[in-house]
Amino acid sequence: MKKRLLMTLAVLGLAAAPLWFVLSSPDAQAQAKADYAVGDRLAAPVAPSSGGFRTITFDDLMPADWDPNAIFRQLDMASLQDNDPRAMEMMDKIRQAWEQAPVVPELNGQRVRMAGFLVRLEGDEKHIREFLLVPYFGACIHVPPPPANQVVHVIPEQPVPVGPEMGAVWVNGTIRLAASKTDLGDAGYRIDAVAVEPYRD
Repeated sequence: MKKRLLMTLAVLGLAAAPLWFVLSSPDAQAQAKADYAVGDRLAAPVAPSSGGFRTITFDDLMPADWDPNAIFRQLDMASLQDNDPRAMEMMDKIRQAWEQAPVVPELNGQRVRMAGFLVRLEGDEKHIREFLLVPYFGACIHVPPPPANQVVHVIPEQPVPVGPEMGAVWVNGTIRLAASKTDLGDAGYRIDAVAVEPYRD
């Protein structure tokens, strides 16, 4: 999915478009210090569970019969030229399809542990009170957001300290089916987190 998303953004001329925003974003400046490139994913976790929390990945958030690439097969991307006005129309169709991406009902209420990249929503210079957990580096900041079922709205029990080491994190908590809209992307899930820690593979 990551490769398809980035290819599509490149075709539409959007992959670098939001960089003006990135330059003024404290989160983006902190992320820039990490050894990640836009589109990079974290290594697959090896531990099946930890402390009563079942380790899951972003793939587990997608129904087995859902195809995230279906929308691309419906659009004639190859016919686009530079600055084609149809590009924005196609991007709108992709956004609409991904905003409605289905979730996995069986996950509701489970105690889970998952790793991803942190995109701050609320906080101050020292602490983060709410954030999005996303599957690849740069999502929602450097490039448009992934499908809603690949975005998790995290509400920590305690505010998370701000720091460059918090660009990629482990989150432990209870996952809920809870759609939410934010300025940075739509989320199909929420995790009420009891622990947020720097990512270590």
